[in-house]
Amino acid sequence: MTQMNINEVKNFLPHRYPFLLIDKVIDFEIGKRLTAIKNVSFNEPQFTGHFPNQPIMPGVLIIEALAQATGILAFKSEVGEPQEGQIYMLVGVDNARFKRIVEPGDQLKLEVEVMTVKRGIWKFKGTAYVEDKVVTSAELMCTQKASE
Repeated sequence: MTQMNINEVKNFLPHRYPFLLIDKVIDFEIGKRLTAIKNVSFNEPQFTGHFPNQPIMPGVLIIEALAQATGILAFKSEVGEPQEGQIYMLVGVDNARFKRIVEPGDQLKLEVEVMTVKRGIWKFKGTAYVEDKVVTSAELMCTQKASE
């Protein structure tokens, strides 16, 4: 299986509404890459205050969506399925670039690929697209942490 529906995604991420930002995984290769989808809806709470007359998805939420994709890929690659209390946490973002705006009605395609894994720190290249146009790119780092 190289796809995951929302119920499978929820098994890998502790996030829930309004912070679960992955709707489905459309492809992945363990230890290498993952592609996920985030459908952007006007009903999301950030749009009531983030430029109400011209709603734009905040860049930090695009980065968070990419980070959630890295967490799924790291779990799939390292432990298969997370145990109770295991989570991956974002520990660094480098070289973030925002090239285009993301609006309600857009579908974000989130692509992450493993760059390195050293001493439990995963480094990924992340790119978000709308209609095959790059909207955001960044290098993201995450590590596993057991919740307390």
